[in-house]
Amino acid sequence: MFKVTFTFEDGTLVESYANEGENLLEVARKSNVVIDAPCSGNASCGKCRVQLKDGVLDTKKTRHITDEEFEKGWRLACASTVCADVSVMVPDIASAFRSRMKVADLSSKEELQIFEKTKADLEEAGIALRNSLDIVEVTLDAPTLDDTMPDNERLMRALRRYMNLKRVRLPYAVLKKLPDVLRENDFAVKCVLRTTPNDMFVYDVLGMKEDAVIGGLAIDIGTTTVSALIINMETGEIIAKGSAGNGQIRYGADVINRIIESQKPGGRQRLQKAVIEETINPMIHEMCRSANFSPDRIYRMCVASNTTMNHLFAGINADPLRMEPYIPAFFKTNSLFASDLGIDINRDAHIIVAPNIGSYVGGDITAGTLTSMIWNKPEFSLFIDLGTNGELVFGNSDFMMSCACSAGPAFEGGDISCGMRATDGAIEACTIDKETMEPSFKIVGEPGTKPIGLCGSGIIDVISELFMCGIINPKGKFVREGRRIKRDQYGMGSYVLAFEEEAGSVKDVEITEVDIDNFIRAKGAIFSAIRTMMSSLDFDVSMIENVYVAGGIGSGINMQNAVNIGMFPDIPLELFHYIGNSSLSGAYAMLLSTDAERKTYDLASNMTYMELSTVPSYMDEFVGACFLPHTDTSMFPSVSPR
Repeated sequence: MFKVTFTFEDGTLVESYANEGENLLEVARKSNVVIDAPCSGNASCGKCRVQLKDGVLDTKKTRHITDEEFEKGWRLACASTVCADVSVMVPDIASAFRSRMKVADLSSKEELQIFEKTKADLEEAGIALRNSLDIVEVTLDAPTLDDTMPDNERLMRALRRYMNLKRVRLPYAVLKKLPDVLRENDFAVKCVLRTTPNDMFVYDVLGMKEDAVIGGLAIDIGTTTVSALIINMETGEIIAKGSAGNGQIRYGADVINRIIESQKPGGRQRLQKAVIEETINPMIHEMCRSANFSPDRIYRMCVASNTTMNHLFAGINADPLRMEPYIPAFFKTNSLFASDLGIDINRDAHIIVAPNIGSYVGGDITAGTLTSMIWNKPEFSLFIDLGTNGELVFGNSDFMMSCACSAGPAFEGGDISCGMRATDGAIEACTIDKETMEPSFKIVGEPGTKPIGLCGSGIIDVISELFMCGIINPKGKFVREGRRIKRDQYGMGSYVLAFEEEAGSVKDVEITEVDIDNFIRAKGAIFSAIRTMMSSLDFDVSMIENVYVAGGIGSGINMQNAVNIGMFPDIPLELFHYIGNSSLSGAYAMLLSTDAERKTYDLASNMTYMELSTVPSYMDEFVGACFLPHTDTSMFPSVSPR
């Protein structure tokens, strides 16, 4: 048994122990040390870099570590095994994906306007913003020697009279507190109820003087990021808003790697714990603290996530999703409760799950489709959700078709040597001077933050600028030389955005030809999916009348640059609309409105799902799209390099 010490740049350290020959990345995972490993330890991404400070590691040489870097102690954690006591430093770049847990400032109108618009759009479409939760006040006759009815029957009788329903259900949690609450409040109480045409469920019983706000929790479980809202279920008011990195990320950047991890001994439990105990529950407590709100007062929850995330969240085997014929355990379910999964809210809270459409088009897309409102418009509209995968919906009020393309993790910074999530130090926007080739960029974080890497929107900008300035050719190869252009021993080029002395990382921030090639494939997957879906309907991209772009990357996208590289069709820019985190706003709508929940189920059941892998023409479209902007430049008449 050897001692393994992980140190961080801020001075903190974590000590662990490992057997001889144990993989360093696996040691980090079991020690809760989060090292970014998008490829889940396949040694293909080069992101799990650590620096050997003391001791010895048995390390395989990889192309991701140069001889000079190796001499300085740099190693890939996934390619290293423990053979002695060892101390390694985990640099910021290796853990930069960890979006700090953020609680939003709700005094900012920008934080709230998307949800206000969602409510207005739904009401305009005739969707009533009402749900089945309610608070009623009841006054009971105090028991006497002549009236010895037990407390539970006394309460149920009063509620039956009040609501004119035959069946009333009191769960154990309410029964446990009932004697004390009744006597402390002279038998006058408030009840938090869910009423249906057939029965009534009592979630809580409170004193008359207690603040009785009915809380609801809406959550978007993304592959990379988890976002949430706590709302007042009676008014729709947002009480708290927060976000955090998905704790599952250390098991791989994409759903396939996570499914594979879930099949290892104890893997399903590890992945469920990562998203619930390490991500969702801490975020609930942080939001509740910020709003001075009790988690026990959250009586309903709505989850919108992709099909794999739904399964891993619920602790259900997701392995059949990745193998033909790609069958999930469920598309929709009504059987989840907070106590089943260990969610730190009212134990009897019902969990609504936005319905999935297919193995790779999940509830995040059905929820997003609801709030995009394309189902309520006669014009042909395209809804695109850009995240770890790309999902598309095309249609109007008469029909809708959906599909998903395997864009890989490039939009979240995976498969890109300097790629990272949109956290502090990420370059999110960039321009390049055509003559000098010098960059100007915008960095996520406080003023003065040094660049560490590129997030998705920054990658789009950089590749577009390199192409439009004639620094790279349509194949993504460097064709100009200068101070910012580097070549390795094989002649492969790279563009340096920030030299080591200018950067906040331990090396130059640069984008390589390999990175560009990876991203061209990712953008090609998006455009070829659009073309394939449109062609199957005998439509052309020129017939698109609106494009609604959603997802975390969407907020920073320069739409013109996305067209320049051939990711989006070359149509007028005014037809593109950014609609924010539509998965979260859809979960909010389903939580607040029973009609919206039903409408989402209706949209899912009536939407045609296209499995691109079964369409012979898709691969031809994909190959054609793997150039800048495309092999057929006539599709992009407005794109002309400067």
